Amino acid sequence: MRILSAILGGLLLSASASAEDENHLIWTESQLAELQQLVEARPSEGLEDCAITAFDQPNSATDPNRRSRLATVAANELMMAHLEGCSPSSVRAQWRIGSDDAKIDTRSLLMQALVRDDLTAYFNALRPRNPHYRALREAYATEADREKRATLAVNLERWRWMPLIMGEKYLLVNAASFEATLWENGEAVRTWPVIVGKARTPTPIFDATVSGAILNPWWEIPTSIVAEGIGSMVRNNPARARSRGYVYQDGRYRQRPGPGNALGQMKLVMPNAYSVYLHDTPNKNLFSEEVRTFSHGCIRVGGAIDLVKTLLAGSATAEEVDDILASRKTTRLSTTKPIPIYIAYFTAEGASDGTVSYFPDVYGRDNLKLAQNERATACAA
Repeated sequence: MRILSAILGGLLLSASASAEDENHLIWTESQLAELQQLVEARPSEGLEDCAITAFDQPNSATDPNRRSRLATVAANELMMAHLEGCSPSSVRAQWRIGSDDAKIDTRSLLMQALVRDDLTAYFNALRPRNPHYRALREAYATEADREKRATLAVNLERWRWMPLIMGEKYLLVNAASFEATLWENGEAVRTWPVIVGKARTPTPIFDATVSGAILNPWWEIPTSIVAEGIGSMVRNNPARARSRGYVYQDGRYRQRPGPGNALGQMKLVMPNAYSVYLHDTPNKNLFSEEVRTFSHGCIRVGGAIDLVKTLLAGSATAEEVDDILASRKTTRLSTTKPIPIYIAYFTAEGASDGTVSYFPDVYGRDNLKLAQNERATACAA
């Protein structure tokens, strides 16, 4: 939370501010009017279903303390709506991207906003900061088509589920658009095409940390994939298995490094509970397909070597990477700093020019009530 506080400009007050202190906040008439405008404007970004306490209740006009207490409650509710959205936890069950947003001391933020008389600025600071959100929000405010509005609303909500502070440098994989994007200082700097899981083995939604890459990796074959035929090949046709690099060692099935290795020439080091990774692939032809749902859940990257050279900049030169790849020796290299990675799913994506791109809902996740029943899959270790 120290980093978050710093990025918010050090505007958080002491967390020791008590509920009693808060209840004694007195709002000015102009601040109450500003809050009312903000509450009434929430449908413009898909927050119309968020319940906000009415603070202009009967008799409140003659009781300034009561009206201020109700306004404080309403303001905090609206703040949390911008930070976390309004969906029940069951709907977010399959969105396994961690966020500390709920821990932000919104009470203290509100106190400071009233002292400085800049309420609108504080609400703006608590909205998702990625420019994709801003573009979707602007599109939602004017979109007349019902289906597109529904899609925009779902994706605005997904952005609210993301961490407010995603990092100065991070990777964002959008499984719906089949792209991985490197972001730095709030701008998209590089993009690579990806292949994601099939409909029956969808790529899960989660976050992890990239600490490096393995060049010329072994493939530790998951049990589910062994059962599809590799196991019987190793047992019944060992010559064919060897020609494809498959071996059985120490009680596990593996594939040796080489041109036919399922992980290609690299995989990112990004430990996670799903055994899902970004990696290379020998099947480059599949990147020409518009809808790229071909894997068991892992994420195959087009231009994987360019990606790894980009992420390893500062710790290994492009020439050093090429030499290691040519050696066929399995080698692990570290990034200069850990890089957050978010595996997400956005079926609508905004651009800096205000246009919006829509992508097929290949996993049926836009129906949030159905998406919560989706099972996670593992693919490669």
